[in-house]
Amino acid sequence: MTLGNRLRERREKLGKTQLEAARGLGISNVQLSRYESDDRKPDPDMLARFAEYYRTTADYLLGRTDNSTMDAAVSPDIREYPAFEEFISNPEHGVFFKDYLNAPEERKEEMRRFWEFIMEKEKGRKPGDRQK
Repeated sequence: MTLGNRLRERREKLGKTQLEAARGLGISNVQLSRYESDDRKPDPDMLARFAEYYRTTADYLLGRTDNSTMDAAVSPDIREYPAFEEFISNPEHGVFFKDYLNAPEERKEEMRRFWEFIMEKEKGRKPGDRQK
């Protein structure tokens, strides 16, 4: 599969139209169409934006691996916290995710404990309830 095919496949997997994805990426629909048709190659910054937005890795988009999930970039300790993994998979939380991956081990443990604290406070809370 080409880069363009992989971009299109990831966009469709997220259920996004080309227009929706272009807006989310901050580019025009025409630009996205060119990337998806392999008429245009992304620079490193754009490639990183694609990977983050499409919840995958640059290695997958470039064809270096067939693993399209973030699992290749996520350390095993995160997988022990499914709610945390769901949180960091959200493209809006990408900055937090990058900070976590680059943090020293003691900082990662601190972030996991904080996440557990948040989840404990949320137990039994129904949608629309105010946090106490």
